[in-house]
Order: sequence, then structure tokens, then C-alpha cells
Amino acid sequence: MKGFNIPAKEKTPQVLFDTNKYLFEIKGISRPENVRDFYFPLIYKIKKYFENIIEKNQEEIFKDECFKFNFKLDYFNSSSAKFISDILVVIKELSEKGLNLKIYWYFTDGDEDMKEVGEDFSDMISVPFNFIMIES
Repeated sequence: MKGFNIPAKEKTPQVLFDTNKYLFEIKGISRPENVRDFYFPLIYKIKKYFENIIEKNQEEIFKDECFKFNFKLDYFNSSSAKFISDILVVIKELSEKGLNLKIYWYFTDGDEDMKEVGEDFSDMISVPFNFIMIES
């Protein structure tokens, strides 16, 4: 399965799923008009990609290098938060199946709210995040 790159728009974040670089990244502002239409295909493609790896017993491709999930969000509304948590739950479930996956939560220096939201998500799904502060 090939990855995808969805450019950012006024109300939607950039989403990059690069299977060659072992990278999923969501970046920017998330307040889509129809949040389900935006996020559901992303979640579906992520699940399918990793389920295919598990079905083919190819988990060892992540043995030496982890697949990184970067969350670099400046803002997201409560509807987006539900789907972001759905993505995080998928990551947790895949990690429990033996895949080497890491979550990186980025926040701007001084944006304690975004850091706390990441901490809340981490606690909620019981998966440790790697927190990265970006200088403003």
C-alpha cells in the first residue's frame, strides 16, 4: 500500500503517511466541516496498512527502526479530538500486536494547553508519548 500526502487547507491539517520513511504526520489546524469524512479514510488506511503487515508476518521490518507518528497540531476542535483519539487507540492496538511504533507529540514553547492535551491522550490510552517542545 502506498502512503498519501494531504495538503493543509484553511480548516484541515496536512496529513502525511509515508510508508517508505516509516512516518505518519499530522500538522496544523483541525476543524473540518465534516470531521468524519476527513478522518475516517485516514484511520481506515492506517489500519489496513499495518494489518497487511501483520497478516504477512512482516513485523520485523520495524525491528531496527520504529514507525513514527508525529502529532504537530496547533489547534483542533472537540470533534477532531475524538478522531485523533481513535487514531491513538489504533496505534496502541497495533503496538500490542508487536509492532514498533512511537508517538511524538509536539507543542510550542509556552503552549501548556497543547502539552496537557497530549498528556491526557497518553494517559487515556496508556501509551507513553515522546513530548517535543518547539521553540516559538
